[in-house]
Amino acid sequence: MHPLVFIALVQHPSRPPDLLKRAHTYSIVAYDSATGDLGVAVQSKFPNVGGIVPWARAGVGAVATQSLGNTEYGERGLALMALGATAPEAMRTVMRSDGRPAQRQVGMVDARGNAASWTGDSCFDWAGGRTGGSASLGDKGQLITGRGFAAQANIMVSDQTVKNMAATFERTAGTLADRLMAALVAGQAGGGDRRGMESAALLVVRPNGGYLGANDRYIDIRVYDDTNPLRELARLYQLHQLYFFTSRPQDLVPITPALVRELEPLLLGQWLDAPQGTATVKFLNALANFMYWENYDVRVRMDGKIDTVVLADIRKRRKGGH
Repeated sequence: MHPLVFIALVQHPSRPPDLLKRAHTYSIVAYDSATGDLGVAVQSKFPNVGGIVPWARAGVGAVATQSLGNTEYGERGLALMALGATAPEAMRTVMRSDGRPAQRQVGMVDARGNAASWTGDSCFDWAGGRTGGSASLGDKGQLITGRGFAAQANIMVSDQTVKNMAATFERTAGTLADRLMAALVAGQAGGGDRRGMESAALLVVRPNGGYLGANDRYIDIRVYDDTNPLRELARLYQLHQLYFFTSRPQDLVPITPALVRELEPLLLGQWLDAPQGTATVKFLNALANFMYWENYDVRVRMDGKIDTVVLADIRKRRKGGH
């Protein structure tokens, strides 16, 4: 045998034929008892992890299925939880019909806060998980249960990724999405995927929380491929808050004559035929049309007030020449 061939064989031992199909990943699934929100956050050295791992249904549960991802855990797991099964019960039921449970890694949480995490024996090291209320990591081949969240990872630099995710999620204040994002960043700080970073996703569901209340997809953001997917996910999350979150009462201010004078140059010509000086109905209609044009749909108002989040973005765009 040629020595170079021998060296190549030594350096690259036999790999399972399904290796490239596995989502080498770290993820967290969680439930917010204050809002009822359910969500999943995930990062991986694998393209489009958001199209494989995260599953959630408002008022029902959330699932992360990774390693050699199996959609049955998402589809059937959520169906079982919708019928009343707890997350651990749903996971065990799906596992019984799974021909390859040793190659799976799954996290589940239901809308009552029950959580479960499973790491199969064949998942590549480091691999394991932790659930809320558990002080120790779950070993491979062990289904662990807890409350509020389940964090799991495979092909990690060390167990520090899962430890960081769990600790950060538990101590971080704010919305479920904020806590999930913080957990992802902390997971990467713990070493993350041994092979690097490529894609990420954030999914949060809330009854009627989607665009104009028409669906439950409160947040559904995916980074398909990026050299720094967590940074890109954070940027997209900020944009999502601007364009899809509705106005908060504390962000609303009256449209004063000074604001009218500031905004009228943007409206004259296309939306407004003459200066108004004050927030007349004609001015408000022109401002609403401008805001729809600029995709501020969910923050449009006709009550003489404007959202300061929108106002700040308008000023930022004007300063930047957009």
